[in-house]
Amino acid sequence: MTKLYRIATLTGDVPRYPRRAMIAPATPTERYQTISKVAEQLQYPPHILRFWESKFPFLTPVQRAGGRRYYRREDIALLQVVAYLLHEKGPTLKAVQSRYKDLGKRNFLR
Repeated sequence: MTKLYRIATLTGDVPRYPRRAMIAPATPTERYQTISKVAEQLQYPPHILRFWESKFPFLTPVQRAGGRRYYRREDIALLQVVAYLLHEKGPTLKAVQSRYKDLGKRNFLR
């Protein structure tokens, strides 16, 4: 279980058995993960992750030459929270954007 899932379970913010899989923490050898690998783990198509990047300016994966995206652990944690809020809690994109703006990065992940 990830730290995010444990915290959410203790506070009652997440159902006991979420519909979508939570990502296990990356091993030290997997410091950066490609968009296809992250999309597979989150069970969303890559175009959805790209769309979220366009709507949420705080989602900024590292882009190498040629435009290939590499996600860090903190990027994946942010994606998990966004996915949970949009598909489990049900607020709009604008509501998630304002929540991030109000709480900041550290509190948004809690």
